[in-house]
Amino acid sequence: MEAMKETVDQSLREMRETFASGRTRSVKWRKAQLGAIIEMVKDNEEKMSDVLFQDLGKHSTEAFRDELGFVMRSATTALNCLDKWVVPKKSNLPLLFYPATGKVISEPYGTVLVLSSWNFPISLSLDPMIGAIAAGNTVLLKASELSPNASALLAKLIPSYLDTKAIKVIEGGPDVATILLQHQWDKIFFTGSPKIGKIIMAAAAEHLTPVTLELGGKCPTIIDHHSVSKDMKSVVKRISGGKWGSCSGQACISVDYVLVEQSFASTLIDMLKPVIRSFFGENPKESGCLARIVTKKHFQRLSRLLNDPRVKASIVYGGSMDEEKLYVEPTILLDPPLDSEIMNEEIFGPILPIITLRDIQESIGFIKSKPKPLAIYAFTKDENLKTRILSETSSGSVTFNDLMIQYMCDALPFGGVGQSGIGRYHGKYSFECFSHEKAIMEGSLAMDLEARYPPWNNFKLNFIRLAFREAYFKLVLLMLGLTKGMRK
Repeated sequence: MEAMKETVDQSLREMRETFASGRTRSVKWRKAQLGAIIEMVKDNEEKMSDVLFQDLGKHSTEAFRDELGFVMRSATTALNCLDKWVVPKKSNLPLLFYPATGKVISEPYGTVLVLSSWNFPISLSLDPMIGAIAAGNTVLLKASELSPNASALLAKLIPSYLDTKAIKVIEGGPDVATILLQHQWDKIFFTGSPKIGKIIMAAAAEHLTPVTLELGGKCPTIIDHHSVSKDMKSVVKRISGGKWGSCSGQACISVDYVLVEQSFASTLIDMLKPVIRSFFGENPKESGCLARIVTKKHFQRLSRLLNDPRVKASIVYGGSMDEEKLYVEPTILLDPPLDSEIMNEEIFGPILPIITLRDIQESIGFIKSKPKPLAIYAFTKDENLKTRILSETSSGSVTFNDLMIQYMCDALPFGGVGQSGIGRYHGKYSFECFSHEKAIMEGSLAMDLEARYPPWNNFKLNFIRLAFREAYFKLVLLMLGLTKGMRK
């Protein structure tokens, strides 16, 4: 590991020197790098699709929707909007400060570490990098060792397209991550599990480094079948696509479990089964449209969850597994024990528990009893239920009557709260994520207010009281000597 330590030290020195030179602050430089990312993805779309299939079994269409197309859109948005984002924002100061002026300028943090994830190894590497570059930082990407082919391709392509003195890629496992976290960074961005997120946050605390942690959690889906009964076909398709159609459920915003009234549960299951078959055929293992489990370790974790005898007894559809092919069949559970492991840790796989309630309004209390999720999904047209979800629960986001589309919308911030994450990104929010907003205030020497200086007296106290309240008319009266002993 000594060689790796030297590599990291050298890379960090070069990136810091590059940032100190002012090179990355240039809007021209930022646009050139963003354009290069777009070209890199366009030129290598087939290669990227191939490595995503090798690592995760993703179909090329899924790969483009969730990764390649997403990255090109993100980079294009940043490229088109950068001139507007970098403009200082004028602040309207209270009259009390006249004739001073104020503004806010966005400046880059400096040298940024991006720790990527294996489930979307292209998009979760390049999308945060886009934000960091747009903000004017130098960036080191630690690609995930669990998606080795995608990581190797990025390590080959990025130096060929981007500024190697400012943007670097390092491959390797946990030992490499440990070395990286021993160094001081100006910002750390991490996508992954809460367990690792805690380790990263602890390491960042040593240097008081700001972090953005995009973690995850058990994202619930509420089905209020009374109000959406006419649209249940669409509801079921969206749940099926959200659970099994994006990396086989290995996504932080995937549906983790469904909450439904007991009287509707059997109907929901009967509707889910044919939709699963229409998506993946009678033999999903051979369909080519269902991503596989990333590693044997992750497969064995899912196998352990399902093989709990009490959980196994709740299987109403699917349940077959093939360790050699890292395949877990789309599986539905009905009311697995709430104290089971599968209901208390993020599933991150193609297993869908359905939890029944007497009344769908009870879903609010159920969600509140759990850690704050990255997303809450709710299929309902009941405005009262929507209001309760928004006002009584806490989550990174709430999406009504659809699934996962909030991630694709760069007009909205994406991020968690509590155990599901810290910070936000996407679109302009990515630019802000990797920028420090610096307050600039310019005063005037043309006039001075004696009330701000000692020696203190009642006049100055009254002046300050009125100034804090912005009671300007009374201030004028006070200065004209027309008001005495004012305290209210």
